[in-house]
Amino acid sequence: MTFGSISGVRIPDSKIARELTQLIRDTESDLLFHHSIRVYFWGALTGSRTGLSFDPELLYTAAMFHDIGLSAHYENSQLRFEVDGANAARDFLRGRGISESDIETVWNAVALHTTPGIPEYMRPEIALVQAGAGMDVAGRGYDQFTDAQREAVIAAFPREADFKHGIIDAFYQGMKHRPDSTFGTFNDDVLAFKDPNFRRIDMCSIILASNWNS
Repeated sequence: MTFGSISGVRIPDSKIARELTQLIRDTESDLLFHHSIRVYFWGALTGSRTGLSFDPELLYTAAMFHDIGLSAHYENSQLRFEVDGANAARDFLRGRGISESDIETVWNAVALHTTPGIPEYMRPEIALVQAGAGMDVAGRGYDQFTDAQREAVIAAFPREADFKHGIIDAFYQGMKHRPDSTFGTFNDDVLAFKDPNFRRIDMCSIILASNWNS
């Protein structure tokens, strides 16, 4: 995929980037595919604005893989969907000349993107994937982007007419068969919203029901 720059940010033009773009294009729905590209742009624009030094190719790889675990390919998985995506990114990068250190960065960026309070203190690529996902899904940091930046990203990679409900449904479809995997994240909010029969796991009940006497 070739595309011009937005405020100096552009999609990396490398063999790896082209291969992974095609892989995600062939695997994900239009909604998740365009969402993933926007996550890259929001993350990269955030990094540029805040002066973070990041590797665009690593950031792009993590952004593109961050929701692949929600796709139909993982309909039988019981892992957290974030771990499925992180493992897929790791498998893709191995054998392509990427160092294990960089692969670990991408793995962490994908695996931790729904775990607030931690990624922002890690390597820039890890922090920026979470920032980009938060912007595109929940509007976190919306006012820190200029009108021109927001309009340019959306013009190039449009949000669906009802993206808000569409992304909630994509989350639900990717997690409804593995409800226990949502424990400890805000992913259980999605199941509670979509399924009136879903019951959250209560950590206090787990502690009180343990085999310890006191």
